[in-house]
Amino acid sequence: MIITISGMPGSGKSTVGKILAKQLGYRFYSMGDLRGKMALERGMKLDELNKLGESEEWTDREVDEYQKKLGQTEDNFVIDGRLSWYCIPQSFKVFLTVKIEEGARRIFKKQRPDEQHAATVEDMVAQIRSRVASDNTRYRKWYGVQFDDPKNYNLTLDTTALPPKQVVARIRRTLPA
Repeated sequence: MIITISGMPGSGKSTVGKILAKQLGYRFYSMGDLRGKMALERGMKLDELNKLGESEEWTDREVDEYQKKLGQTEDNFVIDGRLSWYCIPQSFKVFLTVKIEEGARRIFKKQRPDEQHAATVEDMVAQIRSRVASDNTRYRKWYGVQFDDPKNYNLTLDTTALPPKQVVARIRRTLPA
């Protein structure tokens, strides 16, 4: 079984994905980590790579082709990424939501080197709004899809008030037998 986890920034995609994969004995892949590495290798921050991607298709295409290949050649893994559900259509598709202020607080506490540094949680909220807008601009332009449309998913969970292990438990209860 392949489980794809998409969602809003700060919703816990990677944290939940790692726990879920470990519990199931599956491999875990993070497309956000891969894109962050791509940005840093080019001397950019992730948001700069995303902005470039609004006019340059390769910034998404490389990662998306990698995901598609994983879905065609491997089984029994968990992958987190905004478009993983689209690139691996036969997967069980999970979407994690979170109130933007809580997502910003989570990201602010663990700012990564591939992301633009935010001085305050409010600055992080602005960055999240910009990131989501850029994501949807790129995905509509290159693929004709919107990543945050709930109809794309088998399960949608709000993680605002749930610890990661409870989110994982809910996902596991919903997985097909």
